Amino acid sequence: MSKRDYYEILGVSKAVEAAELKKAYRRLAMKLHPDRNPDDKEAEAKFKEAKEAYDVLSDAEKRAAYDQFGHAAFEGGMGGGAGGFGGAGAGGFGDIFGDMFGDIFGGGGGGGRQRQRRGADLRYNLELSLEDAVRGTEVNITVPRLSACKTCSGSGAKPGSSPSQCGTCHGQGQVRIQQGFFSVQQACPQCQGSGTTISDPCNDCHGQGRVKENKKLSVKIPAGVDEGDQIRLSGEGESAGGGGVNGDLYVSVSLKKHAIFTREGVDLHCTVPISYTTMALGGELEVPTLEGRAKLKIPAGTQSSKMFRLRGKGVKNVRNAGFIGDLYCEVVVETPVNLTKRQKELMQELDETLHAGGGKHSPQESSWTDKIKSFFDDIVT
Repeated sequence: MSKRDYYEILGVSKAVEAAELKKAYRRLAMKLHPDRNPDDKEAEAKFKEAKEAYDVLSDAEKRAAYDQFGHAAFEGGMGGGAGGFGGAGAGGFGDIFGDMFGDIFGGGGGGGRQRQRRGADLRYNLELSLEDAVRGTEVNITVPRLSACKTCSGSGAKPGSSPSQCGTCHGQGQVRIQQGFFSVQQACPQCQGSGTTISDPCNDCHGQGRVKENKKLSVKIPAGVDEGDQIRLSGEGESAGGGGVNGDLYVSVSLKKHAIFTREGVDLHCTVPISYTTMALGGELEVPTLEGRAKLKIPAGTQSSKMFRLRGKGVKNVRNAGFIGDLYCEVVVETPVNLTKRQKELMQELDETLHAGGGKHSPQESSWTDKIKSFFDDIVT
């Protein structure tokens, strides 16, 4: 049976960074751990699957091998298991023999074929309000980057001239070096892998084919994005110059602190202060939601820190628009302050009548008192 994609197992994109990768794995591990799911074989299998995925993707060398070859990187003669690409020494197996395997499998510019140059990927940190993240929005950003020089169209050569073939690698961008029994390919030191040299460089980019610019972009933010989510803008990274392709831009989302709500995935949480009287007698409260006001019924005798759930008042799932989270309201009793003399007298009278009830009005307090008495009785005996 074919294995699932490691990125899919952990619910992350291929551009995920180490911190977010670890966060995603910890969420899954806490949910699926055998201690939390005793006798659940399916949860145990998923836990092992997530651990295997994290073991590979959290290791930079193994992850690079997986991105290039998939699961085949750790099967048969290519590594022999998830640890197969971990090498002895500083460079590791993949670094030492990477170019040789490139010749065999057609990667790494082997076999005399030049890989197309690619510009660097960029990251932009975007801070959003909770409302914008929940509802979705469109924002304008300015990204500093290296872009293709307009004067020479990215070639690096002065207009009217053109780059010439590198005499060292003959346009291949790679040179072959004999190291003992092995023949290893590496980037040409003369042209740095471009395959061309420039005798008459462009005056604006000085032969680099790239110039600095501040690129203005409009970014559509889908409804439901969360802290750490990334939006990929293909081709909006840096130019490679010399006819290469642009890298990508990753817009990384962070959320501003909200005055009322905190967010946990697709669920929202808030704390609602409530009077002692309403807790005891019951009543109806008006609570905020991101869609407006909602009514919350409080039963008589509600205890402080009671959690009330309002279904469908949370956040839309960014990957499943049909699923919406919930709003959890925690009611916390607010102790009266600045009491008048008469109010204090009434509170005292109330307290006396409550205690005269033999504990039936305060079951938790009565139970606590019994436990304390039993504790000290045990010490004495």
